[in-house]
Amino acid sequence: MEHVPPPAEELALLDRELAQLDARRAQLLTRRAWLVAALQPKAPDAPRWSTPPLGHGWAPAQPWGAVPKAAKPSAPRSAQNVLLTLGGLLLTVAAVAFTLVSWGSMGIGGRAAVLALVTVAALAAPALLLRRKLAATAEALAALALVLTLLDAYAIHAVATPDADGLTFTAIASAVLAALWAAYGLSLDKLHLPLPAAVFFVQWPLLLGAWAAGAPALVVGWALLATAVVDGAIALWGKGLGVRVTAGIGLVVMGSAALLTGLGESLTADSPLGAVLPGLLLLTAAVAALAGAWRAPSGYAQLGGAVAGLAAVAAVCGVLRAAVPGAWHVPVYLLCGLALLSVVRARLPRTAGRGVLLASGAVVAGSLVWALPGVAAVLLGPVQLVAEVWAGAPDGFRGALGEAMAWSELAAAPLVLAVVAGGLGAAYHRWPTLVRLAAPLAAPGVKARDAAGAGALALGWGAVLLAAATLGVPYPVAVALETVLVAGLLAVAALGAGGREAGAGAADAAAAGGGDATGAAGSGSGGAVGGSEPYAGTAGAGPGVGAGGAAGRGGPSAVAVTALVLAVGGAVSLGLLSLAAEAATYAVLGALTVLFAGAALRTRPVVEQAVLAVAAVVWGTALTGCVAGSLGLAPHEAAPLLLVVPAVTVLLGARLRNHPVALPVELAGGLGALVAIGLAAPRAPFLALVLALCGVLAAGAAVRPERRPVAGYLAAVLFVTATWVRLAASEVSAPEAYTLPVTVPALVIGALRRRKDPEASSWTAYGPGLGATLLPSLAVAWGDPDWPRPLLLGVAALVITLLGAKYRLQAPLLLGGAVLALVTLHELAPYVVQVAGALPRWLPPALAGLLLLAVGATYEQRLRDARKLKDMLGRMR
Repeated sequence: MEHVPPPAEELALLDRELAQLDARRAQLLTRRAWLVAALQPKAPDAPRWSTPPLGHGWAPAQPWGAVPKAAKPSAPRSAQNVLLTLGGLLLTVAAVAFTLVSWGSMGIGGRAAVLALVTVAALAAPALLLRRKLAATAEALAALALVLTLLDAYAIHAVATPDADGLTFTAIASAVLAALWAAYGLSLDKLHLPLPAAVFFVQWPLLLGAWAAGAPALVVGWALLATAVVDGAIALWGKGLGVRVTAGIGLVVMGSAALLTGLGESLTADSPLGAVLPGLLLLTAAVAALAGAWRAPSGYAQLGGAVAGLAAVAAVCGVLRAAVPGAWHVPVYLLCGLALLSVVRARLPRTAGRGVLLASGAVVAGSLVWALPGVAAVLLGPVQLVAEVWAGAPDGFRGALGEAMAWSELAAAPLVLAVVAGGLGAAYHRWPTLVRLAAPLAAPGVKARDAAGAGALALGWGAVLLAAATLGVPYPVAVALETVLVAGLLAVAALGAGGREAGAGAADAAAAGGGDATGAAGSGSGGAVGGSEPYAGTAGAGPGVGAGGAAGRGGPSAVAVTALVLAVGGAVSLGLLSLAAEAATYAVLGALTVLFAGAALRTRPVVEQAVLAVAAVVWGTALTGCVAGSLGLAPHEAAPLLLVVPAVTVLLGARLRNHPVALPVELAGGLGALVAIGLAAPRAPFLALVLALCGVLAAGAAVRPERRPVAGYLAAVLFVTATWVRLAASEVSAPEAYTLPVTVPALVIGALRRRKDPEASSWTAYGPGLGATLLPSLAVAWGDPDWPRPLLLGVAALVITLLGAKYRLQAPLLLGGAVLALVTLHELAPYVVQVAGALPRWLPPALAGLLLLAVGATYEQRLRDARKLKDMLGRMR
């Protein structure tokens, strides 16, 4: 029996089925549309289609996987702003034209009525527009109203008060406009223009009023300072970014002008009483800057603290400066700058206190900039003695340095350097106390302590040198003093390096034992100089505290490195200074050689030891040259004597063996040998002798296996070159008579070695023998106008080249081919020149261009050919 539902239920069932059929039909139609679109030709940048996902939510002809993007609402802001700007400009131009052109054609009532009506309308319109939410239009009309108020002020001055002073009227008008626009901006707080305009107008009343009254510069400075204070208050508490930015700009401009005015008046004061009033202005500026820094954000607070510190120094030192002679002005400012360091005990905000510390550092740096040129003059002054070696000891230290510097004006410079050096030294040795005091404001680290120690050493050294120059000590005293300073610096460098390594060992032991390294890591000067690790917490805690624990880090010591650099620089200056007298030169160079050699033996780190050893070699070479000068030898005659030091370095290298310092010492001796070769170059016989001696030294170095790969070839080159030079000096026209007797045994020995060791290089076996004959003969044949020698040499080179190619030997192939090519070029050169002279001028460039084009077109093939040739040569022995 079949169940028949009621009519209402059946109707609902049919409606649901029809709805499902409609949905399915719509889905199939959409799929069909997508397939049709997929079969159509696509543009290159059209999105690629993919397998359609299951479900609904896609539209016909839409690529599967693409999400339909909602259309952005149109925002015609740019067009609106352009229209409003153009409209405001047109109205402004019209108002200006009306005021300047049509003003005189109207009566007083008409003028007042028109201006009042237009201004009131321009001021009232923004309020109505803001109610309708037309903010951009309101801003445009507010700008128009601003221009109209300025025109009103001009019109009033031109008509109502034409005889009034322009500056006075402008000052009053600025104050009125500032009040008007401030009230207007506060009443319509949604407008962005009125309040910044009011801040702009605030800048002028006091300044222009003081200027109009003919006030002195100090009163103008007070007016600028008062304006800057108002700007600072607005920048701190003003509403809106535009107001604060405008006030900040005004604060910078007006505050800088006030400070410069006060500083100028303070520096030009003739007496302490005359510097009091400018100092009061600067002190007030300092108080205002510090008060602003107390409430400003971090970055601005630090700037405010720095300005406050500099202004306070300028105020106090301006009074003190006028009471001391001119040469002592800088020390006065330096002491005031150091007094700012007491801020670490003041309860200031962290950033403001940092700013005051920066001000102190700026004052100290400025003092050093004033004093350091004197140190440079002391170091570089002896350069002039090079032109007059051993001319006699000068009257005093200043005579050796020259009279270009005004030494009387630098009388206080040594004191400046000494004070700063003392402060840095105290900070270096009492670092935990300093860190504890500075904890509220800063947290100086290891690098700061290293810098303090290095700075104390450098400035103390410079202070001693500059003091000797300013006092004008005698010449022997100056030489002895600089020698003692170099010795002291070398001791600091050596002890610092030793203390550094001892500190590293103590720190490792303390770490292994679970304790701390307090005082254990390097005692005495070694630990104090070599270390640079600050305390970690309070005294007595952490890995190394104080001078002993400073060495616990084991890293590079800035103090030791600085001492080494200063020792080298001071030694160079001392060596130049000693050139004034012969006895002083010997004493100084001998002392420097001994000091640097001793320091090299005492120092353990490789880099420092190498630098000291190389310096000792340089001083020894210079001492040898002085001996030659005392013997009255000419430069070429002194050249063999200079090889004494290179010989000593070769022996030292053999003694040191694989020590890392051996190579730098031998290279330094090699530089001395190059100097000897340069001195002997003008005389060929001496040059041949020096080259031969250098070859002997190189052969001696080649005895050691680690030097053999380089020194062996160098010795062969030097011997061969010495032979060529000797033959040329003897005017030998047939060098083959001397070279062939050497070549034949050398080739026989090379062949025997190759038979015993087939893997031996052909350059080692045959290179010296072939080069001994081929190269001298080539040099002679290149200038020989006859044909027998070039012919014989070319035939010999051809045979050698063919033998090298047959037996795959690199040295005969390359040497023979190069000599053959050069001989051929020598023989063909006259004909090539003749043909080139007969050719048109444009043909050689054209041929060169075609060659470049051909090479460029086949560049890859030529590159492959070059690689094949390289590989083929590499496979040869």
